[in-house]
Amino acid sequence: MNWWLLCKQLSHSILTGLSLSLHGYLLSFSLTAFMEVIATHPLNFHVHSHLQHRINPLFNPNFRIRLSPIRSKSINDSVSVSSVAYKPGLLDDVFLQLFRNKMVQEVGWDSEKPGYDGLIEVARRIMRNGQNNVQVKQSVVRILRSLFPPFLLELFQLLIAPIAGGKLAAMMIARVTTLTCQWLMGRCTINSIELPDGSSCSSGVLVERCKYLEESRCAGICINTCKLPTQTFIKEYMGTPLLMEPNLSDYSCQFKFGVPAPPPENDEVLKAPCLDICPEASGQKRRKNENANPTPTQCPKT
Repeated sequence: MNWWLLCKQLSHSILTGLSLSLHGYLLSFSLTAFMEVIATHPLNFHVHSHLQHRINPLFNPNFRIRLSPIRSKSINDSVSVSSVAYKPGLLDDVFLQLFRNKMVQEVGWDSEKPGYDGLIEVARRIMRNGQNNVQVKQSVVRILRSLFPPFLLELFQLLIAPIAGGKLAAMMIARVTTLTCQWLMGRCTINSIELPDGSSCSSGVLVERCKYLEESRCAGICINTCKLPTQTFIKEYMGTPLLMEPNLSDYSCQFKFGVPAPPPENDEVLKAPCLDICPEASGQKRRKNENANPTPTQCPKT
């Protein structure tokens, strides 16, 4: 079976129908990430026995996949943080407007402010409209789902997510994240992380200084409209575990695709005090009065 010919034919068929739409751009990025992973991580193609019943119509029953070891910068290695801010391009503006439109459709309200400032105001409205944090998370998951054609998510789960124990899917999503989400988060890079089985994989994404957290100034917005819904969406609709570790001190964030998120009661980020500049936490402090020895206040929105 000529795997490269099959990939080429599949890519051409998909992109011919969708190249003029934003979904076409998303598929292009996904295929670009797939080809990058294949080029830098040699694969021996055979199909694991537990997948044979799913893909027998396409592949020989003896087809099997094994991912070779990789060499990549470890998450623990020193990271050189660029002082140059990420400058959005034309396509980034398209992504911003699309994402904002989906948020507006979900919440039924839009801000008068243009661009990114308006997007942050819509995120705050989503937080206020939800009766609890679970409803807020569900709203954002619906927004994320609406960004993708349904068949794409289903095919990804069926054909890509099971390959090599999920490593290929994790690396692909990491690369698509860096290609399509820097307008939202700021500059980010791929790094190597440790998976639960002790192996390393270049499926991490390090956000140097998250623009979304910095502009929202609120741990509750970060956690409930980004961290928790994104973890849920990637796991439930793309079949890949994800742990996001925002640092509320320096505004960095580590994405770990392929690493399951802990239960909420064991997630230390959910217990952390909010930012000093958080408008919600600041208001709570004022209502509690001035203390002789003030203690950090957990954001009421978390």
